[in-house]
Amino acid sequence: MGIKDQFQDKAEELRNKAQDAMGGAKDEASERASQAQDEASERSSQAPDQAREAAQEQQDKFNQDYDA
Repeated sequence: MGIKDQFQDKAEELRNKAQDAMGGAKDEASERASQAQDEASERSSQAPDQAREAAQEQQDKFNQDYDA
């Protein structure tokens, strides 16, 4: 095996490692994006409930003020 073949083999090895690293980074980024989307969805579903609870508390305080 000549020097040229050794360089080609090393280049192929490095290319494969780079592709594997890129694939891993894409998988990780995809997972992070999915988690962020899940968290955002959860927060948005909680927001109306929290707003309703706050409005109810304000209404209760208002009623107490006028009942006393």
